[in-house]
Amino acid sequence: QLQLVESGGGLVQPGGSLRLSCAASGFTLDYYAIGWFRQAPGKEREGVSCISARGGISNSADSVKDRFTISRDNAKNTVYLQMNSLKPEDTAIYYCAARRAVQAMCVMEPTRYGYWGQGTQVTVSS
Repeated sequence: QLQLVESGGGLVQPGGSLRLSCAASGFTLDYYAIGWFRQAPGKEREGVSCISARGGISNSADSVKDRFTISRDNAKNTVYLQMNSLKPEDTAIYYCAARRAVQAMCVMEPTRYGYWGQGTQVTVSS
């Protein structure tokens, strides 16, 4: 059974950092691009960052560039999202998703991803 499990969320003060993990089980991530998405209350799900299957290509939303870094360790079947300089507007449920794509590219359109985790809550508040 293909499964993605996010972890690492929590409550952090503005300016703080968190590292989210997305662990896959039941399949190998070697052939999958991974995206991180978030959804705040009353808002649509939006793309945060994505990384290609081999890790050579990544993209990030303008709102998180220079603050968030996506990386992957295929040997551990895990993708990470390092989030620095967090702001209250980063508060949301964060999801990781997988899309089978061996090309050196990634997209941040949620409808292009077929496998999703359950999400982890990130709250940025003083």
